[in-house]
Amino acid sequence: MKRSSAAPLPPLVDVSVLEQLFDQVPDVAFFVKDTGGRYTAVNASLLARHGLRSKSQVLGKRPKDICPGEYGGIPSQQDAVVLRTGRPMFDHLEMHWYAPHKPGWCLTTKLPLRNAGGEIVGLIGISRDVRAPILPREIPSQVAQAINHFETHLDDDTTPAELARRAGQPPHRFARFMKRFFGLTPSQFIAKARITAASQMLRESDASVAEIALACGFYDHSAFTRAFRKVTGMTPSQLRSG
Repeated sequence: MKRSSAAPLPPLVDVSVLEQLFDQVPDVAFFVKDTGGRYTAVNASLLARHGLRSKSQVLGKRPKDICPGEYGGIPSQQDAVVLRTGRPMFDHLEMHWYAPHKPGWCLTTKLPLRNAGGEIVGLIGISRDVRAPILPREIPSQVAQAINHFETHLDDDTTPAELARRAGQPPHRFARFMKRFFGLTPSQFIAKARITAASQMLRESDASVAEIALACGFYDHSAFTRAFRKVTGMTPSQLRSG
């Protein structure tokens, strides 16, 4: 029988090699966790987000052990779901906080780790900082006008389809454009803009939470709280009092 000429598959990469690799990537937090959701490997970027100096301050702990309040509770809840169900989580938009109080945005992906028998033995993931890869002046003028109109009229009931219409593009083409130039889907872009504005108003104004919700395009107080907590890990009131 003729032998296959295909090269054998390489052995699985040691996690420590991945850790060293991601130590060189400043805009991506890398982590591996055990079945209890405890960190077993992290990179330097994850430490920087939390204002920590040593990996020993993180290893063996859960997000809720190193993050204040509800901010650490959401990642731990996500971990529990991935570990229990085996379903991965892709590009989940979240706000994180560079210590002490500098907000940032990221897209988080988490995948279950399985042994040779198919049992879940942990999870591995990355959290990529959201940064526009182009300068504002490089955005086509009609798209820039549509984005500017949205950002200055957050109280409008703007949908991805409406934003695409204002940009003069079919929805599918506009979605590709937004992913290419902003790294976000139109829905994620809209959510990011609204929550960013709400976060700033909560910290810098005396307006009530209900007033801020309306100003940022949320017409239901509970919907605002759910959306805000989903991406920040805390309620609007908790952010204001923090």
